[in-house]
Amino acid sequence: MEKQTNGRPAGASDARPRAAADDCADCGPQGADTLALRVVARAITGKWKLEIISCLMDGPMRFGELRRALPDVTPHMLSAQLRELAASGLVSRAAFAEIPPRVEYALTEAAWALVPVLRELLAWARRHGRPDGLGVAD
Repeated sequence: MEKQTNGRPAGASDARPRAAADDCADCGPQGADTLALRVVARAITGKWKLEIISCLMDGPMRFGELRRALPDVTPHMLSAQLRELAASGLVSRAAFAEIPPRVEYALTEAAWALVPVLRELLAWARRHGRPDGLGVAD
């Protein structure tokens, strides 16, 4: 029996051969583009960032509403993730001068611009992801 690597028989090539550098000037990120992709990946990856973004797609929410929507997240982790999302420009924080104080979190225009990309990632996951969520299906 032939040994398999990454779900393919040993010696099997990728479905699409890699193009020569001369044939594919815009095939993939290079240099500064790679750095830009890293920045984006850091902005949206984290224990709860995608879940928070998903919740805020329904509209602005207060901290307590987010806690109820994400019951497994601790208040400390939720605060940390919201701070990181705000620092990366994906979530806005609006504090209202009321008693008791009211703070609402909402997606920024930058986050809304990511929604089509996130939907494509979801479509990819549905086509290729494993049902247990542990990686790519064989």
